Amino acid sequence: MAYQHILYEVSDKIATITLNRPDRMNAWTPIMERDVRHAMESAAADDNVRVIVLTGAGRGFCAGADMDALKGLDPDDIKRAQSLPAFDMNRRPDWQSRYGYYPSISKPIIGMLNGATAGIGLVHALYCDLRFAADNTVFTTAFSRRGLIAEHGISWMLPRIVGHANALDLLMSARRVSSDEALRIGLVNRLYPPDQLREQTFAYARDLADFVSPSAIAVIKRQLYDVPFQTLAEATIDANREMVVALRGSDFREGVASFMEKRPPRFTGK
Repeated sequence: MAYQHILYEVSDKIATITLNRPDRMNAWTPIMERDVRHAMESAAADDNVRVIVLTGAGRGFCAGADMDALKGLDPDDIKRAQSLPAFDMNRRPDWQSRYGYYPSISKPIIGMLNGATAGIGLVHALYCDLRFAADNTVFTTAFSRRGLIAEHGISWMLPRIVGHANALDLLMSARRVSSDEALRIGLVNRLYPPDQLREQTFAYARDLADFVSPSAIAVIKRQLYDVPFQTLAEATIDANREMVVALRGSDFREGVASFMEKRPPRFTGK
């Protein structure tokens, strides 16, 4: 597919999706929405991909919705999500929404936040599994200062990452949050100087791609995104069932063998 508003590349088992409107701080558009979904589908289906990195070109990650498009937005546009096909019919309906489908992808998604992360940009960052940011990144929910509400599931996702009180603060005030505060409240996992962000993020991604079982990651990711809907008993029963499968898998045998033989593992994801 010829992408218009993103770049897509695969190298060393890592798929990199780059929001590519640097002249507009990668402001979100319907074309970008289509491009990102297609790229995520491609990465999810590609056996050569084990990790996905989502980032932005230029000085920002995503400064929010393109204001030119927002000015003429049809209020009924939000209903478009009802006609979207499920990303993966075998995963929870909760993770099949217009933007909230990243948790249904069995591969880890790292948000490499290289600058301003606002509005719909922050929504996408939150749906990533991990968030590594440049230490000069500024975050804002933005919505309330545009007369909008907490949209696209951010009212559910944000409190689970930063806590209820912090989520209320960030959503009601829509104030600017520094990278240091973002790290302190758990909004991001790690901070790096801008000139080290890419190197450090991809070092982490390569470690996952080369030394961690893809089958184990897929199950662990599903477990953690299912937990908010489960009791402890249900989570334990589910883990016991998955443990039986894992013990019978080739990745388990390879994990033990590589440890005993003191060599890098050759996981197949089986």
